[in-house]
Amino acid sequence: MISGIKLNSPFNPAELEKLQAGDRVLISGVIYAARDAAHKRLVEALNQGKPLPFDLKGQTVYYMGPSPAKPGEVIGSAGPTTSSRMDRYTPELLDAGLLAIIGKGNRSAEVSRAIVGKKAVYFISIGGAGALLSQRIKESRMVAYPELGAEAILALKVEDFPAIVAIDSQGNNAFTLGQSIYRTAKEA
Repeated sequence: MISGIKLNSPFNPAELEKLQAGDRVLISGVIYAARDAAHKRLVEALNQGKPLPFDLKGQTVYYMGPSPAKPGEVIGSAGPTTSSRMDRYTPELLDAGLLAIIGKGNRSAEVSRAIVGKKAVYFISIGGAGALLSQRIKESRMVAYPELGAEAILALKVEDFPAIVAIDSQGNNAFTLGQSIYRTAKEA
C-alpha cells in the first residue's frame, strides 16, 4: 500500500503551506490535465481578457502525457511529462489562481520564485509509471480544446494519486536538497 499525506484538490492554500519538499502525498479530487498547447491557449485567453474554460483558483494542473484508453478503461497510460516545457506559461497561470502543479523534472528559477510568491506547490510524479498512475484516475472528462487531441484539457477525478513535493511554498526544492544530501554522504 502506498502511504503519504492525504490531500484533496481543489486545495485550501493553508494545507499546502504545511507541506515540505520531499513529502509524499496522495491526492484525491479533481485535477486538470494540460500540456504545452493548452497552456499557450490559456495564457493567450488571460492576456486577451477572455474567460478561461475552468476556474484556476485553488486548482491543480497535471502535465500528463495520456495514451488512448482501452475498451472499458477510463484512460490509457497517464504518466507525467517534462515540466520545464511549461515554464514560460506557469507564472501567469499561478497569478490567475493555479495553486498546484504535477509533472516531472526540475523547474526554472523564475517558476520557483512564482511558486513561492503565490504560496503554491510543485509536485512530481514518477515518469515511466503511467500505467500504474492511470489506475488512480477514476473519471476523465473533456473540458476544452478537443482539437488538440492528447493536449486537450481534461478534468480527471483521482483517488490517492501519488506524488512528491518537489518545490514547497517556502521555496525548498527536493532536487537541490537531494543533491546536497548526496554530496554530504559521498564526502563522509
